[in-house]
Amino acid sequence: MKANGTVFKYGDNVDTDVIIPARYLNSSDGFELAKHCMEDIDGDFAKNVKAGDIIVAAKNFGCGSSREHAPLAIKCAGVSCVIAETFARIFYRNAINIGLPIIECKEAAEGIDAGDQVEIDFDSGMIYNRTKGTQFQGQPFPEFMQKIISSGGLMNYINEK
Repeated sequence: MKANGTVFKYGDNVDTDVIIPARYLNSSDGFELAKHCMEDIDGDFAKNVKAGDIIVAAKNFGCGSSREHAPLAIKCAGVSCVIAETFARIFYRNAINIGLPIIECKEAAEGIDAGDQVEIDFDSGMIYNRTKGTQFQGQPFPEFMQKIISSGGLMNYINEK
């Protein structure tokens, strides 16, 4: 599995209310949520993000509430992966459950800038910054997690069994 796209970069403590503001939680439709993804921190995100793009952030990405709306909005916006120095634990699990690839890698979070072109090899955990010609070793996904993600999430994976 690979991902490759343009980077949107954010800082520390991007919480679930910034990822998808609470005023839009009357819907559980991921594509409706995606229209408002990141709008309180980056008003142009939803109109500029393209399928395959990547979010890079600093510490504690996805802190806040435990709802799955946040990773779902990101996934349905077309983001192929989120790279962060650290993730809030519940966000990490929710992302895997809905099939959104995420990688913790401090060096990548620090060495990648907004607008950079990045490629990720999920089998090896390698993160390549094609803009700067640098690379970072992230944690590769275990095979079972790759299967969950490629199935589109935990429920799809279970139903395929």
